[in-house]
Amino acid sequence: MLIAHLRQPASPDPEEAPLQEPAPAAAVDAKDVLVAAERFTWALAAPGERHWPDGEFLDVALSTVRTEEREGYIERLEVFVEQHRARLEELLRDWGQGSRPASHRRYALVGQPETLVILERMETNPFSLRSQWKTELETVFLDDLEFAWGPRIRHSR
Repeated sequence: MLIAHLRQPASPDPEEAPLQEPAPAAAVDAKDVLVAAERFTWALAAPGERHWPDGEFLDVALSTVRTEEREGYIERLEVFVEQHRARLEELLRDWGQGSRPASHRRYALVGQPETLVILERMETNPFSLRSQWKTELETVFLDDLEFAWGPRIRHSR
């Protein structure tokens, strides 16, 4: 055994061994996510009544997508939207553009493509979403959306 051990090549010195950087986690491209969300026209307000030009709501929601969730996120979003189709249609009908609550200019996020991501995050990672939202945005939009969506647990109150 001693002879076999001596015949093995020496291990490279850790200082001489090339450092291999871990591959960076794939980023979730907001434009691609928005394009995917816009495919669900039955969950969205009419095109002239939607989109936040600066994308701040979408950016905050996407910032809560964990590294391990990034690969295949668009496919998971699509599954989420299909699984909640009836609930999303009801949300748009009851709280979206033209509804009585919307006439008070509340619930402005209902019917926006970004909202599909926000709702998915609300269901998947609600505490991170709320925490990130509070540091970057006023919570009134999230509070209203949370109320209209009716999650099982109220995270803000």
